[in-house]
Amino acid sequence: MSYLQNPATIVPSTVTPPRGRIALVGAGPGAADHLTLRAVRCLGQADVIYYDRLVEPEVLAFARPGAACIFVGKEVGAHSWPQARIDATIVAAALQGKRVVRLKSGDPSVFGRAAEEIAAARAHGIDIEIIPGVTAASAAAASLCQPLTQRGVTDRVVLATATCCTGEMPSQIGEIARPGTSLVFYMAMTQLRALSDQLIAAGVAPDQPVTVATNVSRANERSLTTTVAQLWQDCEAAKVRNPAVILIELAKPPEPQPGGISFAAQSASAAAVSAS
Repeated sequence: MSYLQNPATIVPSTVTPPRGRIALVGAGPGAADHLTLRAVRCLGQADVIYYDRLVEPEVLAFARPGAACIFVGKEVGAHSWPQARIDATIVAAALQGKRVVRLKSGDPSVFGRAAEEIAAARAHGIDIEIIPGVTAASAAAASLCQPLTQRGVTDRVVLATATCCTGEMPSQIGEIARPGTSLVFYMAMTQLRALSDQLIAAGVAPDQPVTVATNVSRANERSLTTTVAQLWQDCEAAKVRNPAVILIELAKPPEPQPGGISFAAQSASAAAVSAS
């Protein structure tokens, strides 16, 4: 029997302690002052905190004295903490009666594998909650002072991953790359050339502006503005690396004015009359 099927075997016990609970807490993209008050309170009550690779040390300072802080981070190609092991570990701690915090960068509900951890907790009758955090798209927009939506320009926001569970890109980029959309791609830095190709194939102009924001809200935060066609070359030249998000504003075409005359045509007509 695997540790996922019976998490209590990780720490065997001869007594049955009261059941604890699990909170999936969003730490935001970096800066500790992005934490919500609810997240701070939960960290201050936890018996054990299992935290991700991108969680800043300043965030862990909100843990109560005596709480165990255990690193369970994963990196590409280095999975000493595969998801199944994390699921089993947090469940085992809760079965011992502990108040468990699973601390994730960003928001647990946005590409945070929350679904697996919720399913593992519920399979063992453990109470679990999500405490939302500031996701990287919102933090990047705030840092750049660049709204994710603009009236008359963009009326929808799409948060997409550029790396599926198979390691490949989603194939239906054309379905989301529509005018009037603010596109934000997560986990895209290893897929930049393919992302550029698919966007152009979907009808996005090669000279469409793109902003890449990396290490958002951290001391080493930086951003790069480029185009869809030059995305991967410019990121490579500037040595832009993860963690990063890619923001693309696909503006709506200007709406024609009443009578079928555009504002630009009206302006040109008025200028011609003035000149005569």
